[in-house]
Amino acid sequence: QVQLVESGGGLVQPGGSLRLSCTASGSFFSVNTMGWYRQALGKERELVGFITSGGATNYANSVKGRFTISRDNAKSTVYLQMNSLKIEDTADYYCNAFVALSFGRVPQNYWGQGTQVTVSS
Repeated sequence: QVQLVESGGGLVQPGGSLRLSCTASGSFFSVNTMGWYRQALGKERELVGFITSGGATNYANSVKGRFTISRDNAKSTVYLQMNSLKIEDTADYYCNAFVALSFGRVPQNYWGQGTQVTVSS
């Protein structure tokens, strides 16, 4: 079984920074694209951005220039560096990953449990 475990959420003032981490654990062959989603209270879950196994990234327009996604393949970990945080960034942040359980198998999609980020003065 594969688990995605997030950490790093918390309370931060507007303009501040936070770094989220998400590590895949369990028995698997490879971790492919990893990404971050967020869901604010009363709103639908939305894509924040993702990073491929080769390091290519893509971001939502709302976070471009402020958020950076990186990964450490050796640790099966993806990071979300959030700078210049705004009140509207307040949400539960979820890690997402496509994981191949064995060689040649189609990657399956997994979600983390979520970590809360609150931006408030």
